[in-house]
Amino acid sequence: MEKSKQTAKQEKNQVAYWSVIAAIFLTTFKIVVGISTNSLGILSEAAHSGLDLIAALMTYFAVRFSSKPADREHNFGHGKIENFSALFETILLLVTCGWIIFEVIERIFGAKVDILVNKWSFIVILSSIIIDLSRSRALKKVAKKFNSQALEADALHFSSDVYSSAVVLIGLIGVQFNFKYADSIAAFLVAMIVIFISFNLGRRAIDVLLDKAPMGMKEKIESVISNVPGVMHVHDIKVRSSGALILVEMNIHVNETLTIDKAHSISHEVEKKLHENFSDIEVHIHIEPESISNFINDETD
Repeated sequence: MEKSKQTAKQEKNQVAYWSVIAAIFLTTFKIVVGISTNSLGILSEAAHSGLDLIAALMTYFAVRFSSKPADREHNFGHGKIENFSALFETILLLVTCGWIIFEVIERIFGAKVDILVNKWSFIVILSSIIIDLSRSRALKKVAKKFNSQALEADALHFSSDVYSSAVVLIGLIGVQFNFKYADSIAAFLVAMIVIFISFNLGRRAIDVLLDKAPMGMKEKIESVISNVPGVMHVHDIKVRSSGALILVEMNIHVNETLTIDKAHSISHEVEKKLHENFSDIEVHIHIEPESISNFINDETD
């Protein structure tokens, strides 16, 4: 078990590290090309990538510290660092969108700004799409494997960059055909895409921070426990998440004639089955006695 946790930590740290490197490269590249061409579309992408860099750094440190075991002050571990990281990333993205929309209004209704579209304009956007697609897939794979919301949030950042870069690319093509508002419209669409993704990401982070039960998890847990021999009834299942860890509390009923040792063995079997079906789960079980007659009456009803 300890070895698998160490492997998970290494994989999460590695994919987060390379995301930081990718974000540094893309942000620098877009800033240089955006300033030299005066393209708001590319500059909005640079701002987006700059926020992605901050988010990637936060994710890197979040996955490092969230894997720390529980201690005297943090009895349930440090997993929620990942969820705080995801929420803060959402706030950063929304601030960026506000700046982009402000600049769009200024350019459409304010002074005319000449945009230089050259081969570097297209190279930076095409490079961004390729790198963002690669990083998004890598992050999604590891996030799904280890149920990491911080890595999933980072994957959303990079995948949103793919769509927004494609929109900017269309805008640059429009400028080439003398459609002067194409770049500003592209930047506005980038902002709309990012706002939509940010709200979804933020809502999920808040759900975890408020201990909302993961959708369908209670039913899945009850289904697994119902197949454990010796469990007569299960109730008061409570589920919440902390980073990648799922915390579960429940009451199970066993035959009142069983010895304490036998009842304890049944609870261990319940834990074993849940660990087999769910990764990163911590279970607390309260055992209650129940008579056979009550159990038969319940089943009949």
